[in-house]
Amino acid sequence: MLVNLFSSDTSISFAGCAAQMYFFLFFGATECCLLAAMAYDCYQAICNPLHYMDNNKKVCMQLAASSWICGNLVVLGHTTFIFSLPFCASNMINHFFCEIQPVLVLVCSDTYNELQIILSAAFVILMPFLLILVSYGLIISSICKIRSAKGRYKAFSTCFSHLTVVTLFYGTAVFIYIRPKSSYSLDVDKVLSLFYSVVTPILNPVIYSLRNREVKGALFNMRNKLFHPNS
Repeated sequence: MLVNLFSSDTSISFAGCAAQMYFFLFFGATECCLLAAMAYDCYQAICNPLHYMDNNKKVCMQLAASSWICGNLVVLGHTTFIFSLPFCASNMINHFFCEIQPVLVLVCSDTYNELQIILSAAFVILMPFLLILVSYGLIISSICKIRSAKGRYKAFSTCFSHLTVVTLFYGTAVFIYIRPKSSYSLDVDKVLSLFYSVVTPILNPVIYSLRNREVKGALFNMRNKLFHPNS
């Protein structure tokens, strides 16, 4: 993708396009699963702190491994199905990279089950999201039982970074993938895909690091230097 952006030759082979789509979807699907795993981790940390301390490392490794395996299996079948379809339209992809919707535009009409692709995307996106909702439902219920305002704030601040990333990630993913083909707008999807694939990953480390005291201190000092240079 970077080669095509900085090169005058923007062509890509059929196999290269399939590989590009696979890795893009693989990392996206894996992040869906990882966000669900992180929600479960937050639930354990807040609702079962003693059990969390005893099994934290082992459970985290199992959840991470399961996320990568699940993402690989789902996306491998999804990509194989799409590139086994007959292509009879132009070979020009109106996008920055081999995304699902622009590739499906090139597929012969009425030769594939659009509902199957939508349901597959819904499974990858919504199943982890459902687990996230269940986890946060239990977390909120547990936080409401904490009597002190300071304790509730501390418990909620543990999840704030994760909630922000979930909102950014799922907000664009649901809009892009869980729609019928007739509602596609490639110009709009280009902007959303750029936000989804470039902007959100760049913001992720910034969002998660805001809880770090050293980062907070550095930002505070930078603000003082900018607005109060003589103090």
